[in-house]
Amino acid sequence: MILALAAAVAAAAAPCPNVVTPEALVCRALVAQTAGDNQSAAQAFEEAAKASSDKDPKTARMYAAAGNLWIAANQPGKAALDLDRALALPGLEAEQRGEALLDRGRAAEAQGDLKTARARANEAAATISDDPFYWYFSAALSIREGDGAAATAAIGKALTLAPSDATILFEAGHVADFNGNDDAARSYWMRAAGSDPHGPVGKAAAKAVEMLGVTPSVQAAAPPPKPQPRS
Repeated sequence: MILALAAAVAAAAAPCPNVVTPEALVCRALVAQTAGDNQSAAQAFEEAAKASSDKDPKTARMYAAAGNLWIAANQPGKAALDLDRALALPGLEAEQRGEALLDRGRAAEAQGDLKTARARANEAAATISDDPFYWYFSAALSIREGDGAAATAAIGKALTLAPSDATILFEAGHVADFNGNDDAARSYWMRAAGSDPHGPVGKAAAKAVEMLGVTPSVQAAAPPPKPQPRS
């Protein structure tokens, strides 16, 4: 989600003000995010939220943005804290809340808390079941839960929504491999490699074809966190 405040700051030609205000902190968060510094961006969004009123709907969205970026920075514990704050405040509605719940599930999964991950994912489905990334995550989580049938159903829905997405094709191969279907795994991985021949997902898929018979675990093939804070 892109906060209206953030969009206004990003449009400004001047550098971020050297003051400690929510607006200035959001500006710094966006600059850090653009530079690929997810940790600094998450910290700045978190500080902006703490400097704002809990009654302001933007505060929840800033906490949610911080949580999303903490996941990108591989700090799921901090992500979980900020996402719990976001979900406890007014301001997240419909898809916004669903995306925050999904991120909370991702943070829990990264911490090995599969029960919480599944609970938050199930809650998110009420508003974002048309998001292929939701079904991608559900499939990956099902594999960690050891449920091949659920993983197959979930990745099937993701493929229906985004049949050419390299990341989803890669995960479809992973699901097939988990279920012992080498031919399907090879087919999905080859399609993923063809869809993203020079990117990290495509390269991971090509490597998985070479190593067929060994379930791949390639960090580069994980879908990137949504790069913009959602609203």
